[in-house]
Amino acid sequence: MSFVEYGDTIKEGDTAIVFLGHESMFPVKVQHGTVTQTKYGVIRHSMDLIGKKYGSKVTCSKGGWVFILHPTPELWTMNLPHRTQILYSTDIAIITMMLELKPGSVVCESGTGSGSLSHALIRTVAPTGHLYTVEFHQQRAEKAKEEFREHGVEHLVTVTNQDVCKNGFGVSNIADAVFLDIPSPWEAIGHAKSALKAEGGRICSFSPCIEQVQRTCLAMEEYGFTEINTLEILLRVYNVRTINLQIPDLGKAAEDNCSTAFDSSHPSNEGSPCANQQQGTVQFKSGVPLREMVGHTGYLTFATKS
Repeated sequence: MSFVEYGDTIKEGDTAIVFLGHESMFPVKVQHGTVTQTKYGVIRHSMDLIGKKYGSKVTCSKGGWVFILHPTPELWTMNLPHRTQILYSTDIAIITMMLELKPGSVVCESGTGSGSLSHALIRTVAPTGHLYTVEFHQQRAEKAKEEFREHGVEHLVTVTNQDVCKNGFGVSNIADAVFLDIPSPWEAIGHAKSALKAEGGRICSFSPCIEQVQRTCLAMEEYGFTEINTLEILLRVYNVRTINLQIPDLGKAAEDNCSTAFDSSHPSNEGSPCANQQQGTVQFKSGVPLREMVGHTGYLTFATKS
Protein backbone atom coordinates (compact mmCIF):
# COMPACT_ATOMS: atom_id res chain seq x y z
CA MET A 1 0.00 0.00 0.00
CA SER A 2 1.22 3.49 -0.85
CA PHE A 3 -0.45 6.87 -0.75
CA VAL A 4 0.82 7.51 -4.29
CA GLU A 5 0.38 4.04 -5.83
CA TYR A 6 -2.98 2.28 -5.82
CA GLY A 7 -3.23 -1.34 -4.64
CA ASP A 8 -6.22 -3.64 -5.16
CA THR A 9 -6.08 -5.76 -2.01
CA ILE A 10 -5.64 -5.01 1.69
CA LYS A 11 -2.37 -6.31 3.15
CA GLU A 12 -0.96 -6.53 6.65
CA GLY A 13 0.69 -3.25 7.63
CA ASP A 14 -1.55 -1.16 5.38
CA THR A 15 -3.23 2.00 6.59
CA ALA A 16 -6.90 1.72 5.58
CA ILE A 17 -9.81 4.10 6.04
CA VAL A 18 -12.91 2.67 7.76
CA PHE A 19 -15.88 4.54 6.24
CA LEU A 20 -19.04 4.58 8.36
CA GLY A 21 -20.56 7.62 6.61
CA HIS A 22 -19.58 10.97 5.09
CA GLU A 23 -19.24 12.52 8.54
CA SER A 24 -17.80 9.41 10.22
CA MET A 25 -14.59 7.65 9.22
CA PHE A 26 -11.23 6.85 10.78
CA PRO A 27 -7.86 5.29 9.83
CA VAL A 28 -6.78 1.85 11.01
CA LYS A 29 -3.47 -0.02 10.71
CA VAL A 30 -4.19 -3.53 9.43
CA GLN A 31 -2.57 -6.28 11.53
CA HIS A 32 -3.09 -10.04 11.92
CA GLY A 33 -5.04 -10.95 15.06
CA THR A 34 -6.19 -7.38 15.72
CA VAL A 35 -9.81 -6.26 16.06
CA THR A 36 -11.31 -2.79 15.64
CA GLN A 37 -14.42 -1.70 17.51
CA THR A 38 -17.10 0.33 15.71
CA LYS A 39 -20.67 1.30 16.60
CA TYR A 40 -21.78 -1.48 14.23
CA GLY A 41 -19.67 -4.12 15.98
CA VAL A 42 -16.20 -5.63 15.73
CA ILE A 43 -14.04 -5.77 12.58
CA ARG A 44 -11.59 -8.70 12.65
CA HIS A 45 -8.53 -7.77 10.62
CA SER A 46 -7.49 -11.35 9.79
CA MET A 47 -10.94 -12.43 8.58
CA ASP A 48 -12.61 -9.20 7.46
CA LEU A 49 -9.77 -7.11 6.00
CA ILE A 50 -6.60 -8.92 4.91
CA GLY A 51 -6.95 -10.20 1.37
CA LYS A 52 -10.16 -8.28 0.66
CA LYS A 53 -10.32 -5.63 -2.06
CA TYR A 54 -10.24 -1.95 -1.19
CA GLY A 55 -13.75 -0.55 -1.45
CA SER A 56 -15.26 -3.77 -0.05
CA LYS A 57 -18.38 -3.69 2.10
CA VAL A 58 -17.52 -5.38 5.41
CA THR A 59 -20.22 -6.70 7.76
CA CYS A 60 -19.43 -6.12 11.45
CA SER A 61 -20.28 -8.44 14.36
CA LYS A 62 -23.56 -6.65 15.20
CA GLY A 63 -24.83 -6.94 11.63
CA GLY A 64 -24.04 -3.39 10.57
CA TRP A 65 -21.58 -2.72 7.75
CA VAL A 66 -18.79 -0.34 6.74
CA PHE A 67 -16.68 0.29 3.64
CA ILE A 68 -12.88 -0.09 3.68
CA LEU A 69 -11.25 2.60 1.52
CA HIS A 70 -7.77 2.97 0.05
CA PRO A 71 -6.01 5.94 1.70
CA THR A 72 -5.49 9.16 -0.25
CA PRO A 73 -4.05 12.54 0.83
CA GLU A 74 -7.61 13.93 0.88
CA LEU A 75 -8.90 11.18 3.17
CA TRP A 76 -5.79 11.45 5.35
CA THR A 77 -6.37 15.20 5.81
CA MET A 78 -9.85 14.42 7.13
CA ASN A 79 -8.70 11.63 9.46
CA LEU A 80 -5.10 12.21 10.56
CA PRO A 81 -4.08 12.50 14.23
CA HIS A 82 -3.66 16.22 14.93
CA ARG A 83 -0.29 17.19 16.35
CA THR A 84 -0.74 20.79 15.18
CA GLN A 85 -3.32 22.89 13.37
CA ILE A 86 -3.46 21.62 9.78
CA LEU A 87 -4.19 22.87 6.29
CA TYR A 88 -7.35 21.54 4.65
CA SER A 89 -8.18 20.74 1.03
CA THR A 90 -9.47 24.25 0.24
CA ASP A 91 -6.06 25.86 0.89
CA ILE A 92 -4.05 22.84 -0.30
CA ALA A 93 -5.68 22.96 -3.75
CA ILE A 94 -4.75 26.61 -4.37
CA ILE A 95 -1.23 26.10 -2.95
CA THR A 96 -0.37 23.24 -5.33
CA MET A 97 -1.75 25.19 -8.29
CA MET A 98 -0.15 28.57 -7.52
CA LEU A 99 3.23 26.96 -6.81
CA GLU A 100 2.96 25.35 -10.28
CA LEU A 101 3.77 21.88 -8.93
CA LYS A 102 3.84 18.80 -11.15
CA PRO A 103 5.43 15.34 -11.25
CA GLY A 104 9.19 15.79 -10.94
CA SER A 105 9.08 19.07 -8.99
CA VAL A 106 11.35 19.60 -5.99
CA VAL A 107 9.64 21.29 -3.02
CA CYS A 108 10.90 22.59 0.33
CA GLU A 109 8.44 22.84 3.23
CA SER A 110 8.54 24.16 6.79
CA GLY A 111 7.08 23.16 9.16
CA THR A 112 5.95 19.61 8.67
CA GLY A 113 3.39 19.67 11.50
CA SER A 114 0.82 16.89 11.20
CA GLY A 115 1.75 16.15 7.57
CA SER A 116 -1.55 17.15 5.94
CA LEU A 117 0.01 19.32 3.20
CA SER A 118 3.09 17.07 3.03
CA HIS A 119 1.08 14.08 1.78
CA ALA A 120 -0.60 16.20 -0.90
CA LEU A 121 2.75 17.64 -2.03
CA ILE A 122 4.30 14.16 -2.23
CA ARG A 123 1.41 12.85 -4.34
CA THR A 124 1.71 15.88 -6.67
CA VAL A 125 5.47 15.58 -7.32
CA ALA A 126 5.59 11.74 -7.50
CA PRO A 127 7.07 9.59 -8.94
CA THR A 128 10.28 11.49 -9.76
CA GLY A 129 10.05 14.63 -7.58
CA HIS A 130 11.07 15.11 -3.96
CA LEU A 131 9.90 16.92 -0.84
CA TYR A 132 12.37 18.36 1.68
CA THR A 133 10.41 19.11 4.84
CA VAL A 134 11.83 20.76 7.95
CA GLU A 135 10.27 20.47 11.43
CA PHE A 136 11.57 22.34 14.48
CA HIS A 137 9.96 19.98 17.03
CA GLN A 138 11.92 16.72 17.37
CA GLN A 139 9.02 14.43 18.33
CA ARG A 140 6.84 15.74 15.50
CA ALA A 141 9.69 15.22 13.04
CA GLU A 142 10.20 11.62 14.20
CA LYS A 143 6.46 10.90 14.01
CA ALA A 144 6.31 12.34 10.49
CA LYS A 145 9.18 10.06 9.40
CA GLU A 146 7.34 7.07 10.85
CA GLU A 147 4.11 7.94 9.02
CA PHE A 148 5.87 8.48 5.69
CA ARG A 149 7.51 5.07 6.07
CA GLU A 150 4.21 3.37 6.92
CA HIS A 151 2.49 5.09 4.00
CA GLY A 152 5.05 3.92 1.45
CA VAL A 153 6.36 7.38 0.46
CA GLU A 154 9.64 7.62 2.40
CA HIS A 155 11.66 7.51 -0.86
CA LEU A 156 9.96 10.75 -1.95
CA VAL A 157 10.56 12.81 1.18
CA THR A 158 13.44 13.91 3.41
CA VAL A 159 12.52 15.01 6.95
CA THR A 160 14.95 17.26 8.82
CA ASN A 161 14.71 18.31 12.45
CA GLN A 162 16.13 21.82 12.69
CA ASP A 163 15.23 25.51 12.91
CA VAL A 164 14.63 26.70 9.36
CA CYS A 165 15.00 30.35 10.39
CA LYS A 166 18.57 29.69 11.57
CA ASN A 167 19.76 26.72 9.51
CA GLY A 168 17.63 26.80 6.35
CA PHE A 169 16.40 23.75 4.43
CA GLY A 170 19.73 21.96 3.99
CA VAL A 171 19.65 22.29 0.17
CA SER A 172 20.70 25.03 -2.26
CA ASN A 173 19.55 26.10 -5.73
CA ILE A 174 17.43 22.99 -6.45
CA ALA A 175 13.87 23.73 -5.34
CA ASP A 176 11.10 24.63 -7.74
CA ALA A 177 8.94 25.86 -4.85
CA VAL A 178 9.10 26.66 -1.14
CA PHE A 179 6.23 26.63 1.35
CA LEU A 180 6.41 28.29 4.78
CA ASP A 181 3.99 27.69 7.65
CA ILE A 182 5.90 29.02 10.65
CA PRO A 183 5.31 31.80 13.23
CA SER A 184 7.91 34.20 11.74
CA PRO A 185 8.22 33.43 8.01
CA TRP A 186 10.04 36.70 7.29
CA GLU A 187 13.09 35.26 9.10
CA ALA A 188 13.24 32.34 6.62
CA ILE A 189 12.84 34.26 3.35
CA GLY A 190 16.62 34.46 2.81
CA HIS A 191 17.00 30.68 3.30
CA ALA A 192 14.05 30.11 0.97
CA LYS A 193 15.73 32.18 -1.73
CA SER A 194 18.92 30.11 -1.32
CA ALA A 195 17.00 26.84 -1.65
CA LEU A 196 15.17 27.91 -4.82
CA LYS A 197 16.57 27.32 -8.28
CA ALA A 198 18.43 30.15 -10.04
CA GLU A 199 15.32 31.92 -11.29
CA GLY A 200 11.57 31.45 -11.63
CA GLY A 201 11.03 29.49 -8.41
CA ARG A 202 7.83 30.13 -6.48
CA ILE A 203 7.30 30.69 -2.76
CA CYS A 204 4.17 30.57 -0.59
CA SER A 205 3.77 31.65 3.03
CA PHE A 206 0.74 30.78 5.17
CA SER A 207 -0.02 33.11 8.10
CA PRO A 208 -3.16 33.58 10.19
CA CYS A 209 -2.45 37.26 11.10
CA ILE A 210 -2.23 40.21 8.71
CA GLU A 211 0.72 41.65 10.69
CA GLN A 212 2.70 38.49 9.80
CA VAL A 213 1.75 38.99 6.15
CA GLN A 214 2.96 42.60 6.17
CA ARG A 215 6.40 41.72 7.55
CA THR A 216 6.70 38.75 5.18
CA CYS A 217 5.88 40.90 2.13
CA LEU A 218 8.50 43.46 3.18
CA ALA A 219 11.10 40.68 3.51
CA MET A 220 10.15 39.22 0.11
CA GLU A 221 10.56 42.66 -1.47
CA GLU A 222 13.93 43.13 0.28
CA TYR A 223 15.22 39.83 -1.13
CA GLY A 224 14.14 40.69 -4.66
CA PHE A 225 10.99 38.58 -5.03
CA THR A 226 8.43 39.80 -7.54
CA GLU A 227 4.73 39.18 -8.28
CA ILE A 228 3.95 39.36 -4.55
CA ASN A 229 0.26 38.85 -3.83
CA THR A 230 -1.87 37.66 -0.92
CA LEU A 231 -5.06 35.57 -1.07
CA GLU A 232 -7.67 34.47 1.47
CA ILE A 233 -9.71 31.39 0.53
CA LEU A 234 -13.16 31.04 2.11
CA LEU A 235 -15.32 27.94 1.60
CA ARG A 236 -19.11 28.27 1.40
CA VAL A 237 -21.01 24.98 1.16
CA TYR A 238 -24.51 24.71 -0.32
CA ASN A 239 -27.05 21.98 0.46
CA VAL A 240 -29.39 20.90 -2.34
CA ARG A 241 -32.92 20.58 -0.95
CA THR A 242 -36.57 20.84 -1.98
CA ILE A 243 -38.28 24.12 -1.10
CA ASN A 244 -41.91 25.28 -1.46
CA LEU A 245 -42.60 28.65 -3.07
CA GLN A 246 -45.97 30.38 -3.28
CA ILE A 247 -47.31 30.75 -6.82
CA PRO A 248 -47.47 34.41 -7.88
CA ASP A 249 -50.78 35.97 -8.87
CA LEU A 250 -50.63 36.05 -12.69
CA GLY A 251 -54.17 37.33 -13.17
CA LYS A 252 -57.50 35.83 -14.23
CA ALA A 253 -56.33 34.80 -17.73
CA ALA A 254 -53.67 32.43 -16.34
CA GLU A 255 -56.20 30.82 -13.97
CA ASP A 256 -58.69 30.28 -16.82
CA ASN A 257 -56.05 28.62 -19.04
CA CYS A 258 -55.06 26.21 -16.28
CA SER A 259 -58.60 25.29 -15.24
CA THR A 260 -59.69 24.68 -18.86
CA ALA A 261 -56.99 22.12 -19.60
CA PHE A 262 -56.71 20.53 -16.14
CA ASP A 263 -58.95 17.89 -14.54
CA SER A 264 -57.85 17.47 -10.90
CA SER A 265 -59.77 14.21 -10.52
CA HIS A 266 -57.82 12.45 -13.27
CA PRO A 267 -54.92 10.31 -11.84
CA SER A 268 -52.53 11.24 -14.66
CA ASN A 269 -52.62 14.90 -13.62
CA GLU A 270 -51.39 14.24 -10.08
CA GLY A 271 -48.22 16.22 -9.37
CA SER A 272 -48.55 18.46 -12.45
CA PRO A 273 -47.82 22.22 -12.24
CA CYS A 274 -51.55 22.96 -12.32
CA ALA A 275 -52.10 20.59 -9.37
CA ASN A 276 -49.52 22.54 -7.35
CA GLN A 277 -51.03 25.80 -8.56
CA GLN A 278 -54.44 24.92 -7.15
CA GLN A 279 -52.75 24.22 -3.80
CA GLY A 280 -51.09 27.66 -3.95
CA THR A 281 -47.43 26.43 -3.83
CA VAL A 282 -44.95 24.78 -6.15
CA GLN A 283 -41.83 22.73 -5.29
CA PHE A 284 -38.31 23.53 -6.55
CA LYS A 285 -34.83 22.08 -6.07
CA SER A 286 -32.60 24.81 -4.70
CA GLY A 287 -29.12 25.31 -3.28
CA VAL A 288 -29.28 26.65 0.26
CA PRO A 289 -26.12 27.82 2.09
CA LEU A 290 -25.38 26.44 5.54
CA ARG A 291 -26.36 28.65 8.47
CA GLU A 292 -22.76 28.49 9.69
CA MET A 293 -19.56 28.29 7.65
CA VAL A 294 -15.82 28.00 8.26
CA GLY A 295 -14.45 31.50 8.48
CA HIS A 296 -10.91 32.81 8.26
CA THR A 297 -8.13 30.22 8.42
CA GLY A 298 -5.13 32.13 7.11
CA TYR A 299 -3.62 34.31 4.40
CA LEU A 300 -1.62 32.81 1.53
CA THR A 301 1.16 35.04 0.20
CA PHE A 302 2.77 34.05 -3.11
CA ALA A 303 5.84 35.44 -4.86
CA THR A 304 8.35 34.58 -7.61
CA LYS A 305 12.13 34.55 -7.46
CA SER A 306 13.30 36.89 -10.23
